[in-house]
Amino acid sequence: MRAGELRQRISIQYKSVTQNSYNEEVITWPTLATLWAKVETTNGAEVIDLDAATATLTHKITVRYLMSIMPTMRVVWNDRILSIVAVQEDNRRRETVLMCGEVIEAAGLVYPTGTSTST
Repeated sequence: MRAGELRQRISIQYKSVTQNSYNEEVITWPTLATLWAKVETTNGAEVIDLDAATATLTHKITVRYLMSIMPTMRVVWNDRILSIVAVQEDNRRRETVLMCGEVIEAAGLVYPTGTSTST
């Protein structure tokens, strides 16, 4: 892997569950590592259901080898949160490829001027 290909800054976060003084679960996401990465969007889809739009994106993220990354973690990239779906390591331990998913939900649809949603 060429160093010039790793141009995006990402953070790998893991889920930490603790309890507060009221015995309620408190979930935080501490940062495990901040890395240079190559981020590629590989696929995208959009679903419109009950006046709400949801877009799903799939990303392939390549980083230098790091053995501590697990699918229970997440990636933060440019203020976007990506769920790690799969972790693939090469046999030479030079790089780690993360397959990640991102769901973007819209609160409502924007209709063109002159159209109506009522029936």
